[in-house]
Amino acid sequence: TTLQGCLNLVDLAGSERLSRSEATGDRAKETCAINKSLSCLGDVFSALAKRQPHVPYRNSKLTYLLAPCLGGDGKSLMFVNVNPEPASAGETLCSLRFA
Repeated sequence: TTLQGCLNLVDLAGSERLSRSEATGDRAKETCAINKSLSCLGDVFSALAKRQPHVPYRNSKLTYLLAPCLGGDGKSLMFVNVNPEPASAGETLCSLRFA
């Protein structure tokens, strides 16, 4: 029997809300791209959970690259770094709901 494994480490730091981070220029574009990728990842998780016939892996580079690991017998683990400050409660709650 041959076992095959794959490990992907993806850093999605910078996914905070633009209004809070006050990012501009290239950093704002990067934040928007990260948030779009996270949204697409959520769509993939939703489609897999509902056992839909079409899973939208091609909606972002992130989900396209992770496709072999997300479906079938693949296992996924997500770490969420949260800020314990009261001012960050909304962002923390949003992150935990996604995870």
